[in-house]
Amino acid sequence: MSPETAKSAETKAKLIEGALRTLTEQGIAKTSARTIAATAEVNQALVFYHFGSVDELLAAACRHGTEQRVRRYRKRLDAIGSLSELLAFGREMHEEEKAGGHVAVLGQLLAGAQTHPPLAPATAAGLELWIVEIEKVLTRVLARTPFGEFADPAGLARAVAASFVGIELYEGVDPAGAGAALDTLEQLGALVAALEDLGPVAQRAVRHRLRRTGGR
Repeated sequence: MSPETAKSAETKAKLIEGALRTLTEQGIAKTSARTIAATAEVNQALVFYHFGSVDELLAAACRHGTEQRVRRYRKRLDAIGSLSELLAFGREMHEEEKAGGHVAVLGQLLAGAQTHPPLAPATAAGLELWIVEIEKVLTRVLARTPFGEFADPAGLARAVAASFVGIELYEGVDPAGAGAALDTLEQLGALVAALEDLGPVAQRAVRHRLRRTGGR
């Protein structure tokens, strides 16, 4: 890599990290070329030189930030062996992401996408990275339960992602309510664990009942 290319890559990395920090610390309303450049400690003109616009920089930061977060959790997601473990992991990840300020970034990007259309595809693509990982877990673990032949892992993965995002944003206005929602998910995890522990005969009975209810 030439010195010019290396310098360019370093500046782009600084701007992306600066954009993520600015979103976290100041919110989308105060995120601009000036505030990002100040956070990144570079010249404001470099925002436009490297990315063309603030929206394009934010889109790149969204992709980069999500890829980092997904990579961080991928091995742990791959090790999940049951629905109850997935629910327990969701709460653990919630606490880690909240402490790291990453929830705030997602919330700001979702808010910004309402008024800055170029952010919508990047934010949706970031969420899709999470959905893909969750769908892989659900496909694997649902096959071991009475729900395997009835559930749609792809749709359920989107429902899980939407619920997670909703709880994260809800917590900002009603922490107690968000905590109650997470507690309820833990209770659901206990119920799921009980079903997973049923013997073969009982599981066949559950499947039979589900088929009758679903008209299969």
